[in-house]
Amino acid sequence: LIFLAFIYELFSASEKPFQNVAFMVLGMVYIGAPFSLLNFIAFNGNDFNVWPIFGLLLLTWMNDTGAYLIGSKLGKTPLLPRISPKKTWEGTLGGVAVTFGVGYLFCALTGELRLQDWMILSAIVAVFGSIGDLIESMLKRSIGIKDSGSLLPGHGGMLDRFDAFIFLLPFAAAYLLSIR
Repeated sequence: LIFLAFIYELFSASEKPFQNVAFMVLGMVYIGAPFSLLNFIAFNGNDFNVWPIFGLLLLTWMNDTGAYLIGSKLGKTPLLPRISPKKTWEGTLGGVAVTFGVGYLFCALTGELRLQDWMILSAIVAVFGSIGDLIESMLKRSIGIKDSGSLLPGHGGMLDRFDAFIFLLPFAAAYLLSIR
């Protein structure tokens, strides 16, 4: 697929073929590679288990929601104002607390993996999910757009719903593969 981007640009008569290829290839790698790791997360040998994927999605969205809710109420100290002026340290720490709480509850309710594993996955989500969110903000800011799409109005686009998840997947997959 990567080489099809080059072929497409060869015949598109674009004014910026190098830039277009770079965007297409980055999109394929940045989005495609992490999602391909879902197979390693869901399968343990021949056994399919949806709970680790569902748990990571839940932790990611709760981290984002907790950061937003706590940051909007208590946030005063900017986290990285040149990239995302509204994100605060208070919101980030609130998201971390919510993520660990949800990780604990998820382990208690599902019995999947050990509590220690969910706490490590919660840490991975809190750290790398937050970084992924900031990286997507940086990329959008660098090309002068606010939202990555209009499919989900008011939510910043589809990529905004998955930016943290995409970025944390390699780290979560590495951890889960290391304990199997």
